[in-house]
Amino acid sequence: MIRFGPSGNPDKFYEDGNKASTQMPSWIKSEGLDAYEYQCSKGVKISEATAKTLGDEADKNGIYLSVHAPYYISLSSVEQEKRLKSVDYILKTMEAAKFMGAKRIVVHSGSCSKMSRQEALALACDTLKIANSEIKNAGFEEISLCPETMGKINQLGTVEEVINMCKISENFVPCIDFGHVNAREMGSLKEYKDFERIVNLIENELGLDRAKRFHVHFTRIEFTTGGEKKHIPYDDESFGPCFDPFAELIVKKGLEPVVICESPGMQAKDALAYKRIYENIKERI
Repeated sequence: MIRFGPSGNPDKFYEDGNKASTQMPSWIKSEGLDAYEYQCSKGVKISEATAKTLGDEADKNGIYLSVHAPYYISLSSVEQEKRLKSVDYILKTMEAAKFMGAKRIVVHSGSCSKMSRQEALALACDTLKIANSEIKNAGFEEISLCPETMGKINQLGTVEEVINMCKISENFVPCIDFGHVNAREMGSLKEYKDFERIVNLIENELGLDRAKRFHVHFTRIEFTTGGEKKHIPYDDESFGPCFDPFAELIVKKGLEPVVICESPGMQAKDALAYKRIYENIKERI
C-alpha cells in the first residue's frame, strides 16, 4: 500500500506540546498520515531502548518506519578509510533500524569531487558491495538500503547512477528524491511523462517489483545553476516539482511507494497535502 509521512519532526509536533520522537507515531496517526522517516542525519545517537519504544509505538499506530543514515557518509571518497567508515555508519544505521522495526534506510550517494562521474560511481559501488556483504553477515537482510538521488550537479546521484547502485543487490531499493532530480535537471519535472520516464527506467533496469515499491522523497526545491539551493514549502510555487502529475502516475500504474516529505518545518502538513491530491485523483480516475 502507498504511504505518506514526514522526514523528522515538524514544528507543529512541538507546538502541540510533544517533546520526544517516541511520541511521533501517535501524532502522525492523528494527523492522518502513516509513515515516518527517523533522522540520524548527524549520527546514530538513538539508544536501543528508545529505538524499541519508537518501534512499538509505530507498530501500535500503523506507522511505516524508515531511517535516514548520517549525511557524512561518503560512498565515493578517494580515501579508503573514509569509505570503510561509511560502511560502519551504514551498519550502525541498520542496527538502529532493526531495533525499531524500520524497513528501509536511506543513504546519500556521495560526491564526484575532482573525479570523473564514472570513477566516483565505481568507488561508490565498491563501498556498497562491501556494505552488502557486511549487512548479510550481520543479519540485516530484512532491511532495504536505499541510495538517494542528489540535488547538486557535482554530487553523485543521478537517477541512472542510483539505479546502477541498486543493481548490486535485490535488497537495494532506489530512493528517488524528485525535488533533487528536478533541481539538478534545471526544472525538468513538469508533466506526467517526465515522472513516467523515471519510473519506466527503474522498471526496465530493476524490475517491476522495485519500480512499484521504490522509496520517494518529495519536496519543492529552489535551485541555481549548480543545482539544489534549499527546500521550500509546497505552497511556494516558485519552484517545482508539482505533486499532481506524479500522483496521477501512482494511480494509473498502481504504484505503492513510501512518500516522505522534507518541507522545512512543514513536512507533515505537506505530506498530508500530497495524500489528499493522490486520493482526489484516485477518485476521479
